[in-house]
Order: sequence, then structure tokens, then C-alpha cells
Amino acid sequence: MEEIISAGLEELGLTGRVPEDAPAQLAQYGRMLLEKNQVMNLTAIQEPEGVARLHMLDCAALLKFCDFENKTLIDVGTGAGFPGMVLKMLVPSLEVTLLDSLNKRLDWLLETCGTLSLQGIRTLHARAEEPAQVKGFRDSFDFAAARAVADLRVLCELCLPYVKVGGQFLAMKSTNSDRELEEAAHAIKLLGGRVRGVHDYTIPGTDVTHRLILIEKLAPTLKGYPRRWAKIQKEPL
Repeated sequence: MEEIISAGLEELGLTGRVPEDAPAQLAQYGRMLLEKNQVMNLTAIQEPEGVARLHMLDCAALLKFCDFENKTLIDVGTGAGFPGMVLKMLVPSLEVTLLDSLNKRLDWLLETCGTLSLQGIRTLHARAEEPAQVKGFRDSFDFAAARAVADLRVLCELCLPYVKVGGQFLAMKSTNSDRELEEAAHAIKLLGGRVRGVHDYTIPGTDVTHRLILIEKLAPTLKGYPRRWAKIQKEPL
């Protein structure tokens, strides 16, 4: 995995911008993921090469479009730690909060952070919409990120409230999300954002192309958002 990740980072133009030990650290994280995946459902990808390319390099590609140095990021619905853990290893000065509703995943991530000697990373056990109402989390982060299959209207309501004015929500989506983006226009504006960029990228060593939608926060999110989860699901903005 280390060789695949190293070559992929070079192909992405990131060599020299990330720590020298990042490929080895990411490979160790990948091995720990595959080992834990035997007893806990963390990823559907079960081959080392797939983990290296479709998880590690997919997340690493975000560095082509954003400057994470000395910034703060909340990874909403982090799951097995993507993209938050990967970004932390590639940009050590990034302060990362990993939010997930399943505590046993967060316990494993904390254990992994200890093994990898990662600092400046914390976990938050909650439903995605809950801490967004709390001072210290709401309108507080330089970046919120989500790598999820949920509709973009839903993701915007869950994630934009965390972002400070001037910050960005990073939505990692598939390239067939044009209609989804169109349908989310009202939600984005209502929640205080605007689309800053849509970037398609091919994961090194594959024919897989993914999309990063950058949504800039222009104004604080209106009181009352995010709504309760049942309401968000039933009536997307």
C-alpha cells in the first residue's frame, strides 16, 4: 500500500507538500482498517490496493483544491475516518473533529490515533444535526466535509451550519450529481452558502472519477437549521 500511495501522491502533484512519512502512516492506517474490518463493518473495500486508491488517494485529492494548513475541519459522518483521518496525516497542522453516531467506530478511531501518534484530532459522538445547534460547533469550522451517499440538500443542511463565514463545505460526490446540485440551489442559499467550485478528478491508477463540490459560507446559518432529522428526511429543503 505504501508504494501505491506514494506513487499516487506524486501523480496528484502532492509530493513535497506532505510529510515524508505520510505514505507509510497511511498504509499502516489501511492495514489497521482491513484488520478491524474483519470484526466490524467499516468498509466494503477489502483489498489493500482498493483501500490505498479508493480511500486514501481519493481523500488526498482534496489537497489539490483546498489549503488545510492551520485550519479546522469537522468530518460529518466520518465512518472509518474518511476524509478526516487522511487529511490529518497529510496536513499535521489541521485540527480535525470526527463526528459519528456510532460510538464503537469512534472508539476504534481514537485507538488508531494513539497507535499512529496523531495529535490535534478529537471525536464527537452524536447525530449529525445535534452539535450544530451548540455554541463552539455552530458557525465555527474552516471546513466541514462529508463523504456520504445522502442527497446534497440533506448534506448541506447537516454540514453548512458548522462552517464559519468565509469557510467551506466540502461535499464529496459522484460525477452524476449535476441534477442533485441544481436541486440543492435553494438549500445552499437559504443556509448561507454559495457554490464556489465543482471539481472532477480521477483517482490515480484507476478509471474512477469523483467530484468535489465546494460550497462557501457567506452568512451565518439561520436559526432553526438544521431541523430535526425526521423533518430533514421527510421534507428536504
